[in-house]
Amino acid sequence: MIDAGLWSDARRRFAVNRAALIALLVFTVLVLATLIGPSISPNEFDHLDWGHVAMPPGADQSHWFGTDRLGRDLFVRTFAGARVSLAIGLIATAVSVGVGVLYGSICGYLGGRVDQIMMRFIEVLSGLPLIFFVIFLTVIFGRNLFLLFASIGAVGWLTMARIVRGQTLSIRQKEFIEAAVASGAGTPRILFKHILPNLIGPVIVYATLTIPQVILFESFLSFLGLGVQEPRASLGTLIAEGAAEMESAAWMLLIPGGFLTVLLLCLNVVGDGLRDAIGEPGAA
Repeated sequence: MIDAGLWSDARRRFAVNRAALIALLVFTVLVLATLIGPSISPNEFDHLDWGHVAMPPGADQSHWFGTDRLGRDLFVRTFAGARVSLAIGLIATAVSVGVGVLYGSICGYLGGRVDQIMMRFIEVLSGLPLIFFVIFLTVIFGRNLFLLFASIGAVGWLTMARIVRGQTLSIRQKEFIEAAVASGAGTPRILFKHILPNLIGPVIVYATLTIPQVILFESFLSFLGLGVQEPRASLGTLIAEGAAEMESAAWMLLIPGGFLTVLLLCLNVVGDGLRDAIGEPGAA
């Protein structure tokens, strides 16, 4: 059962965290910019302007952030790329949270031999190099954007499962769980009505901290050429393109790199603020 007073206290503690509030405001502005930014520019994200190749910011009024080596508008491509990176972060995090919460709650509630077998499975997967697993899926099924969502989420649920298992082991000892068992409630009813509602706080905290990790991981894959492919772009692909031109056109690297840095910083600060307000999740 969820205590409304605990949520009220959490909101109050978060409200007095000035750094978290500023980070949340900046993050909101960045998200709005990714949604409306490309539409206010006269340029398309894949339009090639051969008359303005590798042009620095401010050199032409129609290209506010300059252009890349193919004459594509960097303003539109940065915000469109940030939109893709955010979508991957949110969807992959949702996949990892869904799988991890379900797996961890079942593991923690059933306990015994089932718990041991399920935890050994997690330990085996944790020992595997996850990046090679994603590369393997990419090679087998091709470079598909939706596959990228699923594959990153599928390898990101292990830590969430551990956290949820630890919380479930603690909740299982509570009196209201014993009362539910004594009243004849089945395992699915106990899990969905009593266990999962009490996991919302730790899950929200860890999900907020997972989003920047997923975005950074996707950016790393795109930097290696294994993520989002042309004509689409993510912040990782833009950074990879900028890194190749950093000596002659530093803005191609600094603009998407700066956007990614601010985005990740805001998400981490907000996540830390939620952790302080709600309580840090523990793992077993």
